Amino acid sequence: MQTITRCAVAGLLLLLTFSAGAAMPLPAGSSERRLSLADARLTVFTYRPACRDPSLLLVFHGQGNNAADYRDWARPLADKHCMLVVAPRFSKSQFPRWRYQHGGIARDGEVQDPRAWSGRLIPELLERIQRLEGRKMPYSLIGHSAGGQFLSRLAAFTPTQAQRIVIANPGTHVLADPKVEAPYGFGGVYTSNDVDKELRRYLAAPITIFLGHDDTDEEGLSTSPEANAQGATRHERGLNAFKAAQSLAQARGWPFNWRLVEVPGVGHKAKKMFAAPEASTALKP
Repeated sequence: MQTITRCAVAGLLLLLTFSAGAAMPLPAGSSERRLSLADARLTVFTYRPACRDPSLLLVFHGQGNNAADYRDWARPLADKHCMLVVAPRFSKSQFPRWRYQHGGIARDGEVQDPRAWSGRLIPELLERIQRLEGRKMPYSLIGHSAGGQFLSRLAAFTPTQAQRIVIANPGTHVLADPKVEAPYGFGGVYTSNDVDKELRRYLAAPITIFLGHDDTDEEGLSTSPEANAQGATRHERGLNAFKAAQSLAQARGWPFNWRLVEVPGVGHKAKKMFAAPEASTALKP
């Protein structure tokens, strides 16, 4: 009887362990896998450096959907800072411009249900990766071009525990301005009672505006009236967004945790931005 009882208990413990989901850490070097989230299926491209207990770096691709390239371009940062790279691919079929670049915040001028904002996928993705790794991990986010636009919306509208959110060379930003309509500002998203609280959270977020000093060409640049109102070039738009946020924080006496980092001699090139020494400054917690 005791033997049967011990076997039953052992079997129950095994079942509970399996149900909870055993840790299956991502493999060393480069790999990829499919992950099913509540509202999307994503292919994620990963890179594990040769170090112990890496932190996590989520990397967000540009409009070319070339997440594997972005994973590879982030490898020097991963090796230098002991970071596990995870680069999800947001397919254009699932994530057209309004859902990726603009974060699903508004469509055709109409603010969407917050439960459907694309940034809400990121905490779920983080939880999935940490469950695979079997541990809680400090994490940072970096996105370039279209990925930078995505992170601008995420930083503005989705609270995170990120150590640093690096917004690199985006075509547009979320301005810290309730008079500018979403997804380019905070207008139309919050009630008058809530908007100051959300603006204050946004300005206190650990954001880096990471700009190529020579990112001044017009190829692929959004030229909508709302985008043009932010500046003539990506570089100018980034400076304007940073200065406007800084001025608001100073005027209100609010905490301001943004950082402006520029890379001399570099234009709209993710590989060069990630390889620049300034990228480490941009990611520093």
